[in-house]
Amino acid sequence: MELGIVIPHHEIGTDPGAIRDFASGAEELGAGHLLVYDHVLGARRDRPGGFVGPYDSDTAFHEPMVLLGFIAAVTRRIELVTAILILPQRQTALVAKQAAELAILSENRFRLGIGVGWNTVEFDALGESFGDRGRRMTEQVEFLRRLWTEDAFSFDGEFHRMELASILPRPSRSIPIIMGGSAPAALERCALHGDGWIPLGGPGEKAERYIASLRAHREAAGLSMDGFTIHAQAQYAGGDVDRWRGHAERWAALGATHLAVATHNAGPTDVDGHLARFVEYRDAVAGIVEPVEH
Repeated sequence: MELGIVIPHHEIGTDPGAIRDFASGAEELGAGHLLVYDHVLGARRDRPGGFVGPYDSDTAFHEPMVLLGFIAAVTRRIELVTAILILPQRQTALVAKQAAELAILSENRFRLGIGVGWNTVEFDALGESFGDRGRRMTEQVEFLRRLWTEDAFSFDGEFHRMELASILPRPSRSIPIIMGGSAPAALERCALHGDGWIPLGGPGEKAERYIASLRAHREAAGLSMDGFTIHAQAQYAGGDVDRWRGHAERWAALGATHLAVATHNAGPTDVDGHLARFVEYRDAVAGIVEPVEH
């Protein structure tokens, strides 16, 4: 498995120098990939009707595409991954254009991780339908890939229509699309239309079942697991060497290809502190998860 790191979105702050130092420091310390989360809006929990979720209007999220464009300019080799971009609440052609630019400027270091989302507040504010988001995302993936690889073409889908148009510039190769989600429909969509999976949760019996489902869907469709990536995550918070190693060993046994450690939610610290946590985790899982020589 390749070692990576999660951007501590609500702890990294807004100082461009700190963000630069975090990204370049993670690259120098052996992180092979960097994950960034996505939410456009958070809602107040005391709003009419209430709001239930793992974050609210007081939780900070940097805009992923702009942030990764900045990070692409201050790094050279680390891969950049959205985990996940909530695709159905966005305009597909615009995402295609943004992702293409990011792939070009990063020299093909970008992987687009996508998911259907759960926060209806965001969909309402962005003017997109929540109820058909899964079906729409399947069509979005097809449209994205054609926009990245084809000259002017026409598209006539259920949700998208375009007559003899294209984006320019386009990346030199299609951008890998990896998908989150663990519902049966999400796993089937990921298996049939994705280049990889982003699990949410640990390497337990559920993850084992989900990966078995992915394999079964791909096998039934005549698709190999070769090149199909599994981007798992680990938590620094609450762990120690034995716990981190056991967790990593279980992911490795399940076939995970990438494992990124999240260093936030472990007490107040600064950029140097987050990087020190990364080093502590890196050294603890040595031999199971491999850092990248940059």
